[in-house]
Amino acid sequence: MRLLLLVRTTVILLLCTGAAKAADPMLLAETGGFLLGNAHRCDVSAERIIRAGKVIVDMIATVSQDASEKDAADARFADAFSLSSTLAAKDNAFSPPCEAIVTQFERLERHHREAGFTD
Repeated sequence: MRLLLLVRTTVILLLCTGAAKAADPMLLAETGGFLLGNAHRCDVSAERIIRAGKVIVDMIATVSQDASEKDAADARFADAFSLSSTLAAKDNAFSPPCEAIVTQFERLERHHREAGFTD
């Protein structure tokens, strides 16, 4: 029950912050790092994670207004990836279930393919 509440709250907060500024490199970095870190925990292949990571880093570069904003977002992406894959690996009660993570990761890959971001 707590996990469901946590997931719902997170989604609502992300939707609300996204409405304020659609192309926020920090938000993109945090959500991308969180998803990819958890995908790593859920045994998604490294090749797929690297490919998605490159697309996210390119998107961060595109929406950043200057080099310092890009660098800060890249650092946030790396921190979110590291934190979510490390904390989740410790069987944290707040770790999202792998089924949900893999579903969202596949959705991201499908979106990237449809948008022409990947080969």
